[in-house]
Amino acid sequence: MTHSSFLFRVLRLVSSAVCRHPLLAGKVRRSVLSATGALLVLFAGSVAAADKPPVNILFIMSDDHAAHAIGAYGGRFAPLDPTPTLDRLASEGVRFDRCFCSNSICVPSRATLMTGQYSHKNGLRTLVGELPAERQTLALRMREAGYETAMIGKWHLGAEPAAFDHYCVLDGQGKYFNPTFFVRGPKAWPHNTRRPSDASYDSIHSSDAITDESIAWLRKRKSDRPFFLMHHFKAPHDNFENAERYDWLYDDVEIPEPANLTHRGGHGPVGRPPYGTSVSRRNTRRNMGQHMDTPQSLDDQAYTAESYQRYLKKYLRCVRGVDDNIARLLRALKDLGQLDNTIVIYTADQGFMLGEHDYIDKRWIYEESMRMPLIVWGAGVPSGGAVRHELISNVDYLPTILDLAGADPAGDDLAGDDAAGAQLDGRSFAPMLSGEAIEDWRDQAYYRYWMHMTHHDVPAHYGIRTDDYKLVFFYGLPLDARGALPTPTPAYWELYDLRGDPTEDNNVIDDPRYADVAADLKQRLLALKEEVGDTDEPHEQLMTVRKAAW
Repeated sequence: MTHSSFLFRVLRLVSSAVCRHPLLAGKVRRSVLSATGALLVLFAGSVAAADKPPVNILFIMSDDHAAHAIGAYGGRFAPLDPTPTLDRLASEGVRFDRCFCSNSICVPSRATLMTGQYSHKNGLRTLVGELPAERQTLALRMREAGYETAMIGKWHLGAEPAAFDHYCVLDGQGKYFNPTFFVRGPKAWPHNTRRPSDASYDSIHSSDAITDESIAWLRKRKSDRPFFLMHHFKAPHDNFENAERYDWLYDDVEIPEPANLTHRGGHGPVGRPPYGTSVSRRNTRRNMGQHMDTPQSLDDQAYTAESYQRYLKKYLRCVRGVDDNIARLLRALKDLGQLDNTIVIYTADQGFMLGEHDYIDKRWIYEESMRMPLIVWGAGVPSGGAVRHELISNVDYLPTILDLAGADPAGDDLAGDDAAGAQLDGRSFAPMLSGEAIEDWRDQAYYRYWMHMTHHDVPAHYGIRTDDYKLVFFYGLPLDARGALPTPTPAYWELYDLRGDPTEDNNVIDDPRYADVAADLKQRLLALKEEVGDTDEPHEQLMTVRKAAW
C-alpha cells in the first residue's frame, strides 16, 4: 500500500469515528468532518493518479419504474414506445432480465444500494430510519477509489449525504413541481436549500430540475478525477404528475390491460379474500379509482377499466419524461467530450404493480414488484444488446460498481469497529458485462417485506425465488419493525411454478403434485434465511406462527 493510500484509510477511519462519537457536539463534528473531508479529497487525487480509474460512472435510478414499462423488456407496453432512449442503450449494451430487489420499498432498497447489505443488516427495513454518513459505504469507497462523487435527486435516506463530495437532493420524497433541494452550505443540514423555480417564470418539473442540476454539476466540475454521479429521479412514483408537455401523450391510445386485472384465477391466499390495494373497487379503503377521480357513478367493470386507463397514462407520461431527460444527460456528456469514457447504469429502486392481479404500488414479492430494470451501456461494455439471465440482487450493485471503478469490492471495514459495516452481502457481476459466466453464481434470491399492512395493506412476508419456483411465507406479524401496523393477519403460504405460470396466476401450495417441491423449498428458504443472517426467529410470536404453519 502506498503512503497516500495508507493516510487516506486513516483519514476515513477518523471521519467515521467522528460521525459516530456521541459526545461531540454537532458544530464540532461538522468542523472536524470538513477538515478531514478536504484532506480526503487531496489524498483521493493522489490515489487516483496512482491507480488511474479508467472511466466515469453515471448511475441513474428512477423511482418505481417497472422493468415491464421499458420497451426493451417486451410486454404489452412495448408497442407504445415509452422509452426510446433506454431501448437504444439496451440494444447497444447489456440488459439483465432477472434482477430483483430484496425489499420492494423505497428507503430499504436505497439503503441496500448504498451499503451492499440486506435490510436486516443495514437497519433500514421500513420507511422509518436514516443512513448516517459513516454507513454511506458506496460513496466512501468510490472516493477512496479516486472518484469525484455527487448525489443529485431523490435521496430519501434521512441523514445528510455527507459522504459525497457534492449533493443536491430532494426534501424527502420531494415534490413533482418546483421542488426544493437540500445542498451543502454554511448552515447545518438540512438548512441550506435551493429552489430552482424561484429564478424562473415557468413551473419546473422534478425530472427536468434534477437533470438541470446534474448537467450544471458536470459542466462546472474542475477536477481531473473521474466522476461518479448518482442521478436519481423522483418519477414515476405516485401520485403521478407529468410535465405539461406530455399532457396529451397517449390521449387517443387504449392502454393494453393485463389479462389478470379482472381474472385473478388462483392467485393469492387459498380460501380467503386477497390483500393489497387495487385498481378496482375491490379494496374499498384505497384504490386507484379514488386516486384518479374516476366517476363513482360507473358500474364496477367500467370503473376498473377507466381507472386503469387513467392510471397507466399518467404513469407512462412520467416514464417518458424520465427517458427524455436521460437523453438530455447523454447529450450533455457528449458535448463535454465525456460520453465515450462513461459507463451508464440504469435501474429503479424496485418494480411496480401496473394492474397485474388488480394490484397497485409495490411491496409484494411478485415478479412485477420485485423485478428491477438493469441496463448497462458505455465505455468498456461490449455492444450488441446482450441479455443476461442470471439471478441478480440489488445487494450486488455496490460490489459491481466498485469493481467497475477498479476498486476491491471486499475492501476494508469503513466503519472501524462497527461490525454491521464489515460485510457485503452481494457479489460483483461485472464480468458478465463482457460475456463471462461466473461459476457458482447464486441460484436463488431472498426477499423480505417488513412493513406489515401499512399504506397498501400488504402483509409482512419473506420468500425464496429460484429459477423455477417462488415460495412465500406470509407470517402476518409486525414484529419489531418500526412503521408496521400492530394488527396480525393469518399466516399462509403461496407457491408458484414459474416454468408454466410466469405471471403467478395459480397458487399451487395445496396441490398434492407439488407437495415434495413445497417441502424442499421450505427447507431451502430456512437455510437461505440463515445464510443471509436474517435471524429474527427467536421472536416467540413468529416461532408460534411458524410451528402452526410449517
